[in-house]
Amino acid sequence: MTESANTENHQENTHKSNTAEELLVKLRQKKGNWVEWGNAIAYLQKNGYNPQDIFEATGFEPIQQNQVVVGAQVYSSLEKFGASEATKAYYGTRASDILYELRLLTQGDRATAADLIFAHKLDVDEAREIAKAIKDFSRFSTPPEGFSTHPGDAVGYQCWKLARQNSDLQERSRLIAKGLRFVQSSTARKQIEQLLTDFTIVPQRNAPLLPYFRLESDEELPRLVPVVGELPLTPEDVKSVPLIIEEAPFNIVKFAGEQAWVALPGWQVLRSAEDPIVIIGESNIFPQSKSSKTEQILIVIDRNQRDWDEGGYFAFDNDGEVDFQWFETQPEQTILGRIIVILRPKKVLDEDFTKDSWQIDE
Repeated sequence: MTESANTENHQENTHKSNTAEELLVKLRQKKGNWVEWGNAIAYLQKNGYNPQDIFEATGFEPIQQNQVVVGAQVYSSLEKFGASEATKAYYGTRASDILYELRLLTQGDRATAADLIFAHKLDVDEAREIAKAIKDFSRFSTPPEGFSTHPGDAVGYQCWKLARQNSDLQERSRLIAKGLRFVQSSTARKQIEQLLTDFTIVPQRNAPLLPYFRLESDEELPRLVPVVGELPLTPEDVKSVPLIIEEAPFNIVKFAGEQAWVALPGWQVLRSAEDPIVIIGESNIFPQSKSSKTEQILIVIDRNQRDWDEGGYFAFDNDGEVDFQWFETQPEQTILGRIIVILRPKKVLDEDFTKDSWQIDE
């Protein structure tokens, strides 16, 4: 890198640092409006500040940070997609919680929904219902007969649909009144008004149950382990596999680059391993193989366990190749990790295997 490039990078970093400090002061002193706070917090987060850092420096709790950041993004949609001046003026100084409820809408729908909510002076709970109605309505490729794409008609359609399914006259009347309150087009208003004289009940079709499953035990959640390769291997091969970090609650692993993986059962010995890797080998490399037939096996070693003790087998550097052995005393060779599992492939009707009844899970 040239000296001029280094100078430019230094100047840029200095500028970012100064900007960040100015924004932290602004947030701490609550200067400006909430939209400015949301943009400031978004800038800080983009430049390496986590929500806890910002909270400690400014007093904005993480949940507040998320609300004003998302709300500011929604407010930007209002500016870009033609919300009324009155709507922008109102929400520019208050009600970030209401704009937050519009986050799942398209940018154009956010603007028209905000106008509708402002015109009817709705609270946050009502705004949430409006946003859901608009979102559901947007899934139609063409609007239902008699209804337009206006957000008021989207709310009217939801009320019309629910009223037709409801046999309770009081609830039905409430839904009709709500639909007439928000509906915009004359054709949609006519559709809803027809329900005042047509009391036909349209049965509601229940959606099928979602296929939810819950993991009930740790063993149901497999341990994803990187595979080094098949023997023969070098110590450098073992060391080159990166340490992986699993993300709770599903132990998701993110990795960039070429790497083979194997999913192993969530046994306690594997869950406890801090840096497990897998080496592929043949069963005849170990002296205590119970089967007369040679088969491929997976050898799991924990690279974090490199301190010798007489109670285990270890992978070690044997003149530039990976080897495995039990040592009666402290070895001179470099230990690469401890063997924690040797996994045989699943076999059915293997006579040699089933002779050892203790190896069978009942």
